[in-house]
Amino acid sequence: MSTQSFTTINKETKDLPIFIEEWEEKAKAKLEKGPFDYIRSGSGDEETLNANRLAFQKWSILPRVLRDVSLSAATTTLFGKDLSFPLILSPVGYQGLADEEGEKAAARAAARAGIPYIASTVSTYSLEEIAEAAPNGNNWFQLYWSRNKEVSASMVKRAEKAGFQAIVVTVDTGLLGWRKSDYKNGFVPLLESLGDANYRNDPAFQKSVPNWSNENIVETILKNILHPDLNWEDVLFLRKHTKLPIILKGILHPKDAKKAVKLGFDGIIVSNHGGRQLDGAISSLDALRLVAKAVNKQIPIMVDGGIRNGADMFKAIALGADAVAIGRPFMYGLCVSGELGVTSIIENLKKEFELALALSGEVSVRDLSKDNLYRIK
Repeated sequence: MSTQSFTTINKETKDLPIFIEEWEEKAKAKLEKGPFDYIRSGSGDEETLNANRLAFQKWSILPRVLRDVSLSAATTTLFGKDLSFPLILSPVGYQGLADEEGEKAAARAAARAGIPYIASTVSTYSLEEIAEAAPNGNNWFQLYWSRNKEVSASMVKRAEKAGFQAIVVTVDTGLLGWRKSDYKNGFVPLLESLGDANYRNDPAFQKSVPNWSNENIVETILKNILHPDLNWEDVLFLRKHTKLPIILKGILHPKDAKKAVKLGFDGIIVSNHGGRQLDGAISSLDALRLVAKAVNKQIPIMVDGGIRNGADMFKAIALGADAVAIGRPFMYGLCVSGELGVTSIIENLKKEFELALALSGEVSVRDLSKDNLYRIK
């Protein structure tokens, strides 16, 4: 392993923050209260939001020494695509809240870094515009299911045509969690026209809106996006409309993980929606252990929730994840410095993870296992 990667300084990002907490403070100073709280907050009393971070403190890395790590490398593969290291940018809606270029800037940063970018259904820019901004990127499309199945099918077909590499179906948002900060602030980003681009540009959705107007567009989106009756058969419907890998995001229970495998889904993202849905739910890292055991390496597993540094990445992968995903950290970077901020967040995480891998005495991501960790709580 070359030491150059640990000593080279990117002149573009050298004056930007290093610690995530500093990024967060700068984002708070820059944004109005409503948008900032929307990005930062969780649901309820934020028990699950906090649990996502605390879960990592239950584990310590147990390093080995006197092992040749000169060829240690953080590269990996996922769904047949090479990744520079096992990081993904999670789907986050309304990225225009943080930066004028929003999703386009974040997608470009991910493409340059050689990692996947997941575009949200409720994006400020359409999926076609995002794909055009990062034509060489490993872009995935996150689908919020629509009650009108033809809208779901249409969006998936558009994503495949635009060159997206996978479909990520969020399965834990049949109803929205009790997000006290948003309620207190009276902040509804959909009303700001920051997340309707994919709907406005979708032919199936256009046909479903009576008397095309901003008010009717928002009303129709809300009628489509909330679906407490969503079930496994609904999601299987997508198989008729795409050949892309279908990944389920929001799996926490091992029984659901086993069913996803049995029904032929291609991957799982273990997630409690960043603590924004059911407050009091299990942390993502704790759920990862259960899901990894249930899946037993039959399909790729990813995890998001609480990951803030390279050591967190190391622990999650050692506990069974093939890759990890981040949301809030890159959003803070996007808010503070746009595309350059996202690039800086990614670069710092990569350096930290590469160091964690080498200093643990391991040479490859695939070599990590629970044997690399010690449970302390």
